[in-house]
Amino acid sequence: MDLSDLLTVEGVLPHLKANSKKQALQEMAAKAAAVTGRPEREIFDTLLQRERLGSTGVGHGVAIPHGKLVNLDRLVGIFARLDRPVDFDSLDDEPVDLMFLLLAPETAGADHLKALARIARVLRDQTVATKLRATTDAGKIYTLLTQPLASNAA
Repeated sequence: MDLSDLLTVEGVLPHLKANSKKQALQEMAAKAAAVTGRPEREIFDTLLQRERLGSTGVGHGVAIPHGKLVNLDRLVGIFARLDRPVDFDSLDDEPVDLMFLLLAPETAGADHLKALARIARVLRDQTVATKLRATTDAGKIYTLLTQPLASNAA
């Protein structure tokens, strides 16, 4: 699964301003609502429910908030580069500045898990993460996220 299947340039937020985890999730839900046509509140509530199960802050400044929505017709990704890191209750207690939101149809099953694994693999790549943090252009961020990983060739 390629991230280009989930993400468009319009789904990239290169300068997200947020002072908290909740505010960052709210801003991303607003963008996801614009991309999907689904109600922002429904998306935000789905993300909060998932966070109550355990933080989606996976470490090294990265969070992958995600959730399933009824009647969503495809997997949808939204990426945000935060201007300032926020506390996210991450596994390693590091604040988060890179967020990749994944929304999936309620019936997605294995595709949802494959997408999460791919997102994690891309954002775990230190070279990619460093470049993402140094770039503020949505088009360049999109290209970084959707390029084939060098480690896949190994």
